[in-house]
Amino acid sequence: MSSARQASTAAVKLTAEQEPFLAVRSLATNYASGYRIERHQHSWHQLLFASSGAMTVSAPEASWMIPTGRAVFIPARSPHAIRMWGSVEMRTLYFSPSFTSFESQTCYVVEVSPLLRELILRAVELAGLDSRTPPDTWLIGLLVDEVKAANAASAESPLMLPMPADERALALARHVLDEPSAEDTVDELAQRHSLARRTLERRFRDETGMSFGMWRQKARLLDSIRLLAEGASVTDAALDCGYSSVSAFIAAFKGTFGYTPGRL
Repeated sequence: MSSARQASTAAVKLTAEQEPFLAVRSLATNYASGYRIERHQHSWHQLLFASSGAMTVSAPEASWMIPTGRAVFIPARSPHAIRMWGSVEMRTLYFSPSFTSFESQTCYVVEVSPLLRELILRAVELAGLDSRTPPDTWLIGLLVDEVKAANAASAESPLMLPMPADERALALARHVLDEPSAEDTVDELAQRHSLARRTLERRFRDETGMSFGMWRQKARLLDSIRLLAEGASVTDAALDCGYSSVSAFIAAFKGTFGYTPGRL
């Protein structure tokens, strides 16, 4: 098996007889930094939990940076791609739409409480949860309730970066995400992507709710989570994000995410 991806073998083996009655499946997989899972979708709802490292989850409408201790909920049939940063221990739960119900039709970040963390790890340990078994049914109910509660309690997550819908603005946004520390001016970026500066600004305001400058700053701050996950110092992350002052970077980081880069 490639050193970039190592799947953990579950201690409990599922049986073919259980198959039609499984409400939750689980997977424990470890990835090296930079590993990419190309765009795909699942017929089951998915909860991706970063037990260590960080992940970028990209969907057509937005991207999410998922640092250690956070998770992202991905509804069934939602196209998404994943990129790993640092040494990632991904713990995944798949929820059967036949046995579980979630109202959200879009991805969202889940703030993983201590209870939810233990529920996720227990479900991974069991490999799958059988809807006919009382202890499993109890665990299924708790998991679904905790994931729903995390969605109800959260406003728009600071870990989400909305993407413009306009083709040229989207190409420009992806260019910035590929090279967030590049020092191209707004005019240079607009010209490269055949956009007038005023059109670029209007597209970002209308389609992301932010000016291009604010969007770009947030993209850089989210990228600093990647740098920190890969072992960069706070000083190096600050410089890569275009901050000449470490204290200004720390203040911007805390103002955006609610905690300091040192805590992360």
